[in-house]
Amino acid sequence: MRKFFASFAKDESGATAIEYGLIAALLSVAIIGTVGLVGDNLEKTYKTVSDELKAANTAP
Repeated sequence: MRKFFASFAKDESGATAIEYGLIAALLSVAIIGTVGLVGDNLEKTYKTVSDELKAANTAP
């Protein structure tokens, strides 16, 4: 039983998969955050353009 636990503790075959999973999770969080920021800025830009076009069309 001791040999089993010793070999289990030294086995690193699953470590790579866990590392890749952590990297993928980190990239996902970064992408979601970036898309959120860009989306907010893009929405503000479209709102500004829309307001300016409305003002230009209603001015005499």
